[in-house]
Amino acid sequence: MGVTLITGASGFIGSHLVADMRRRGLPIRPVSRREAPGITKIGSYTAETDWQPHLQDVDHIVHLAARVHVMRETDADPLTAFRRANVDATLNLARQAASAGVKRFIFMSTIKVNGEETKPGKPFTNSDPPNPQDPYAISKAEAETGLAEIGQQSGMEFTIIRPPLVYGPGVGGNFATLLRWAKLGLPSIFPRVENKRSLIYVGNLTDFAIKALNHPGAANRHFLVSDGTPLSTHQLVFKLLVACGNKPRSVPVPLTAFKWAGSIAGKEQMIERLLNSLEIDDRETRDTLSWNEPFGLEVSLRAGP
Repeated sequence: MGVTLITGASGFIGSHLVADMRRRGLPIRPVSRREAPGITKIGSYTAETDWQPHLQDVDHIVHLAARVHVMRETDADPLTAFRRANVDATLNLARQAASAGVKRFIFMSTIKVNGEETKPGKPFTNSDPPNPQDPYAISKAEAETGLAEIGQQSGMEFTIIRPPLVYGPGVGGNFATLLRWAKLGLPSIFPRVENKRSLIYVGNLTDFAIKALNHPGAANRHFLVSDGTPLSTHQLVFKLLVACGNKPRSVPVPLTAFKWAGSIAGKEQMIERLLNSLEIDDRETRDTLSWNEPFGLEVSLRAGP
């Protein structure tokens, strides 16, 4: 196997992928905009970045670098900012990779390309059409389309991965908040929340990405992937309480109270993610790549933030 170039190597997913591939003795070339031991610092990820010095002997690329979704957007033109980082910079790298003879380009996208939520009994599947609804998801969907066009023109294979919420050591966001709650031994306030949300442990995601490097069934496809068992927010908090060594308890809070509090605090999006469903059916993914997650839910939750 030739060298795998990993962009965004110092980020949450990137740092875990670097560690996973090094444990397996796989040749990698990790790059990042930040200084980090064992990682090559590059100036920027833009539409003008010269990637040629980093592409020598590279067979595969796992492109993780991105402008990620944020709860409080500060840019005056979010869509343009997301497109610069997630579309223009990505396709610049892909074009240079194709010219350099890279065999496969793996792009870490997001389940948000499929949509923001699912209805009961109707999880997202690989065959569902894209339905991106915010600037972040739109930019990822446009990058997917551009990669497919470059692949068709050049012969470079591409693989697109659309994960749901990724958790594990170093995670932030809502998951980190729920974990802090559980570590304090506070009761779940979500017993009336009967949603279903798919998750994926970062170790399972890196295992899947490594599987996709060379598997023939991964060529020129997109995949939804998860831990396999969706959880309600209440179930997740209960499991986190147990993982933290605390007794699972609950105090019912009406759904209207959550929505009212979110509106008052200006955190409507955060509350929506705690209450709404976003469920994945990834059976086709598992069958196509003969893949099952190496880490079970209980083990993954005990891994901590």
